[in-house]
Amino acid sequence: MLSRRNCSHLLAGLTLLVYAGIFHITSLLAQEHDFWGESRTPAPGQQLFNANCAGCHGLDGRGGDKGPSVATTVLTDDQVHTVILKGIDGTAMPAFPELKEQQVRDIITRLRTLQGKLEERKPPGDATRGKAVFFGKGECSSCHAISGQGGFLGPDLSAYGSDLPAKTIRDEIVKTDRVPRSGYQSASIVSHDGNRLEGILRNEDNFSVQILTADGNFHFLQKSALQKIEHSGQSLMPTTYRERLSAAELNDLVSYLMNATSPLEDPTSQDTENPTE
Repeated sequence: MLSRRNCSHLLAGLTLLVYAGIFHITSLLAQEHDFWGESRTPAPGQQLFNANCAGCHGLDGRGGDKGPSVATTVLTDDQVHTVILKGIDGTAMPAFPELKEQQVRDIITRLRTLQGKLEERKPPGDATRGKAVFFGKGECSSCHAISGQGGFLGPDLSAYGSDLPAKTIRDEIVKTDRVPRSGYQSASIVSHDGNRLEGILRNEDNFSVQILTADGNFHFLQKSALQKIEHSGQSLMPTTYRERLSAAELNDLVSYLMNATSPLEDPTSQDTENPTE
């Protein structure tokens, strides 16, 4: 058996190990990883932003339930400085007069870093013409809706491009290898009496399926009433937009998705002839 003295030494050693583990975990949590997976200690501005701003505006600055995106703000450094120290009257934005001048500058530096991660957001084309492409030649609205107009089979794109760079949006449109995620997999369902439904398989378990058809209707069906379920494994999103649309039309479509919530003219009133490249 261990003596009382040995027990005391063992307990002290275990205590040191626990504290060392806590210190190591804390250090890891304080680090962030870059694109290559290498860790680095966050700058003071990041720590201040995370402690004072991220609760409302998100760790990435893109906003959340409590506050808007600040990663796309067009305010100058002086304006941001005033907002931090004095808040904004009539809003949920509080003042932080206790912050020192250097701390405010560090937060602004962190904000500009977050904005830099969003890349350039200058629209590459004309958003009004892009709306005509979305509801016309591109046939995007057959599956996607914006501001309540369009189809039901694909995700709503009203806010999709509101904080994404143009290149990211364009790359997604022209992608040729698509794997539909759960909730957007196309399928055909055939009942025992021969009726067929085609659409997006929203949910499926051992006993039932729920399918969304192009008319916007949900059909909840028991598998016992079905003859077969055919999973296509293919995305409904076309992979031929490089051939279907000109370079100018793609730029216009990207610009519309970047500004989809801003007021534009009725697309039916626009000249839908192909722009010259």
